[in-house]
Amino acid sequence: MKKLVVFFLSVALLFSSGCAGLKNLGGKEGLKEEASSAAQGAAGLARRTDTLRVHFLDVGQGDSILVQFPNGRNMLVDAGKNDSASTVISYLKKNRVKKIDYLVGTHPHEDHIGSLDAVIKSFEIGEIFMPKAVTGTESFRDVLAAVKNKGLQIKTAKAGVSILEDGNLFAKIIAPCGPEYEGLNNYSAVIKVEYGDVAFLLAGDAEELSEKEILAGGADVKAQVLKVGHHGSHSSTSTEFLKAVAPKYAVISAGAGNDYHHPHQVTLDKLSKAGVTVLRTDEKGTIVFGTDGKDLAFATTK
Repeated sequence: MKKLVVFFLSVALLFSSGCAGLKNLGGKEGLKEEASSAAQGAAGLARRTDTLRVHFLDVGQGDSILVQFPNGRNMLVDAGKNDSASTVISYLKKNRVKKIDYLVGTHPHEDHIGSLDAVIKSFEIGEIFMPKAVTGTESFRDVLAAVKNKGLQIKTAKAGVSILEDGNLFAKIIAPCGPEYEGLNNYSAVIKVEYGDVAFLLAGDAEELSEKEILAGGADVKAQVLKVGHHGSHSSTSTEFLKAVAPKYAVISAGAGNDYHHPHQVTLDKLSKAGVTVLRTDEKGTIVFGTDGKDLAFATTK
């Protein structure tokens, strides 16, 4: 992979709307200046057609990921907790999202699908994917009601399902691999997004059991960026899985001072030992990556 400094132009246009105050943390001083000036003064620039953007939103102790594909389509993976609705919706609108072509609820825990109903009500939705996992919570019922009221039909999120395939651009689901699990976390839809030579692995709350099934199934999990499973809990990111993914960056979505003490130190130690750069939303705010399929850069809001 080329040095990040090569990616000046892409980063200069990367944050063309809705990301004021971003600071680049991954490249040379010139890259930092380019990203900062673009974030603060380039709101009128058109969205580049050759850049994949992956936004890891700071929604506290929860997950929400916006993927903006270079073909102009948008995918939202989870929408945080019930109180994250205004944060998620306003962020999407600032980034000129009018239609969510692919909406994914990785699994029916409130910190992932809590604001999914509000998102469904607020945007045009193309397709929606969720695993065959059922719970009796009000948050889950609200999502189902919003889906019904919008006239949508949920597609099953499971290993082997292709969300998008367009030339050298792919988004595919590689888990859950099994039909039934004891806990909801292992139902998590694990998504691999690939654009040219660059890949992102979005692990939801998948735990070690799901990771083992993914590896046993022979899925190619190698990715430059790993969204760490289950907010950095010790239940996820097994040594074998981490070795197979071999990421350069690990993103952990967690709330500051959360009751679960996420991320757990054992996970941070594994990542450190593997030489992975860790980016945490509780420390860095919203984290946005951009790639042209060859080079990769990122910026954060803190």
